[in-house]
Amino acid sequence: MTKDQIKILSKLYPNPKPTLKWNSPFEALIAVMLSAQCTDIVVNRITRDLFAIANTPGKIAALGQAKLAKIIKPCGLWRMKSKNIIATSQKLVNQEVPSTFKELTSLPGVGEKTAQVILTQIWGKPAFPVDTHIHRVANRLGICKTKTPTQTSACLKRKIPEQYWHNLHLQMIFHGRDTCMAREPKCEECALKEGCKYGGKK
Repeated sequence: MTKDQIKILSKLYPNPKPTLKWNSPFEALIAVMLSAQCTDIVVNRITRDLFAIANTPGKIAALGQAKLAKIIKPCGLWRMKSKNIIATSQKLVNQEVPSTFKELTSLPGVGEKTAQVILTQIWGKPAFPVDTHIHRVANRLGICKTKTPTQTSACLKRKIPEQYWHNLHLQMIFHGRDTCMAREPKCEECALKEGCKYGGKK
């Protein structure tokens, strides 16, 4: 990604903030776990109700999987998510949310993307979490030629200076949601069209 592209995204999305809502590292972890294959809007509705009655590891563990599953059912994959969230909550009853990649990914249901989100958004550590939007934008722009988000994350870390990672991963998500959608992307009005490997062909 060029410096000009970074500047453009910074102007389009200055001071980007996560759209998921949380008030503690543990709430952030649960919200991000719920967000897999689910929109942030739906997750925020679920966590509003969930965190009102249980927002600590002990309280969520005490809910039990059946009750938790009922609460989070609207977000999809609720059987697996409820199982993993209960198991993770049980592991965290007497400890803080981890601040290292290895410790985070040792928790049930916490994969690479979730761990990287927590590292950058909660602990302020260098990380570049990649979702489907970032994966799509990076490949369409021609920054990366990758098949998986994991490969894209490694590619972006190699090609983009670390100082930009924290904001840029959110800016690329927002651009993917607003302009560079999977279907019918708004290439004609895209601020990054010049030099884009995908939009430039249209």
